[in-house]
Amino acid sequence: MDRKINRPESIVIGGSGLVGTYLLDHLVARGERPLNVGRSEHGRADVDHLGGDMNDPESLRLPAAGTLYCATHATSLAPALPHLLAAGADRVVVLSSTSVLTKKDSEIASERAGWHSLINAEQSIIQTCERLGVGWTILRPTLIYCEGQDRNVTPLARLIRRFRVMPLVGGGTGLRQPIHAGDLAAGMMAAAATPAAANRTYAVGGGETVTYREMIGRIFDGLGLHRRMPSVPGAVWRRLFPLIAPLYPEANVAMGLRMTQDMAFDATPAIRDFGWAARDFRPRFDQSMNTTVLRPLRMTRSSR
Repeated sequence: MDRKINRPESIVIGGSGLVGTYLLDHLVARGERPLNVGRSEHGRADVDHLGGDMNDPESLRLPAAGTLYCATHATSLAPALPHLLAAGADRVVVLSSTSVLTKKDSEIASERAGWHSLINAEQSIIQTCERLGVGWTILRPTLIYCEGQDRNVTPLARLIRRFRVMPLVGGGTGLRQPIHAGDLAAGMMAAAATPAAANRTYAVGGGETVTYREMIGRIFDGLGLHRRMPSVPGAVWRRLFPLIAPLYPEANVAMGLRMTQDMAFDATPAIRDFGWAARDFRPRFDQSMNTTVLRPLRMTRSSR
């Protein structure tokens, strides 16, 4: 990069990702010129870019900053954080996941391994920040979505759009709190600006708690389709899953079984400490889409 970078108010790790894109939007709208760090150029005239690979942290030489935001996976940040903070920062805000509260005893070995890695990453981040005297905040979001872009709601919408039906294990009675990526980005900024949120971990979810069944129903609504959600016993799901798996390569049998488990969390501490707020789950999809493409909707102030 040719232009000299002065001390930025904000540095964003993962600015090209789902949450990071909104985070850059919000920071620019606030009047900042944030520094995005990543392997590929972001392509924005209102954002500085510094090339670097989190897998090669010694190559990362960041300037001092007011706030370092990590909008990518915490497991990528943890080993690189000492190098990222070498020049200093006032605050670090990191995204983790509520999966640290739900997948410890998963029947899927890869999920248990992911839980272990994430717990270790959180602890490493906290220890690094405390050793360097930098305030930290870890946000554990629930199911993140952004119409047409995410890996949670959008794949479900594609299946519903294609087959016009979504079987629900046990009727889908488990509770969920889908959270929009734009709201999560705004929450990261609010936490960074609030002293009360320093050195704390928060679970954050969407603006309402709904059953898994209602969550799927609202995806049908957002697609303009009639709700068709037959209930399937867990034992039947286990037998049918090998046939369904090719349609949803990132799924596993435990995901279906969790449709009956509550995965809702108390956001009261986040509301109290930094004014956490999020929209209700009312996704809307472009009706001209085909079965493989969903066009994203840009967030507006009125949609919050």
